[in-house]
Amino acid sequence: MKAVRQHGGTFAIELFVNVALPFACYSLVQPRFGDVRGLLASSVPPILWSVAEFVRKRRVDAVSVLVLLGIALSLVAFIGGGSVKFLQLRENLVTGLIGLVFLGSAAIGKPLIYQLALAGAARQSAAAKSELEQYKDNPYFRRTMSLMTLVWGCGLLGATAIACVLVFTLSIRTYLIVSPFVGYGIMGVLALWTVWFSRRARKLGLARRAAAMAAERTGAAPTSS
Repeated sequence: MKAVRQHGGTFAIELFVNVALPFACYSLVQPRFGDVRGLLASSVPPILWSVAEFVRKRRVDAVSVLVLLGIALSLVAFIGGGSVKFLQLRENLVTGLIGLVFLGSAAIGKPLIYQLALAGAARQSAAAKSELEQYKDNPYFRRTMSLMTLVWGCGLLGATAIACVLVFTLSIRTYLIVSPFVGYGIMGVLALWTVWFSRRARKLGLARRAAAMAAERTGAAPTSS
């Protein structure tokens, strides 16, 4: 229950930072300075929150690098001016570029999901990290990590495409409210799929190992699927 309350509190804070504060900043700045500066002001709370979270955790691993990449791309997206729509599109390209990083990592045989899982295991304990590392040369494990990375890459690109459609179909005020919930929804679906798929893959992996051990004891060749 304590963990649930902590996650609920963190989610509430993220909603406040990524939905309520950007909308409030835009509403305060836009009437006097226009849409572009209002939109720039709305981007400040999420970027500051990301920087603060990175500084608070003080870790340099795959997760931290991904966060820094997102911060850097977000800052670059707001350099150079342009129309409001163009500004919104550049901001959404951050998610698309991260999706391409996922796909690229799978293409070169170094799936980013594995690096993120390794960083998460390292936060738990050295034993958890060591346990995960022992599977890195297993072909079945590598295929699983690659597939998960591809799904996340495609999911992030899909989120970018949906966000770009919203840019041209919603007003800025409505977009600032709707877009984060769409983003959270897609990320939630990806996270739930990841939990289900990783558990399923783990069960299949244990079954394969048990079959191989049984085959070794009986002297028979293990079946492959």
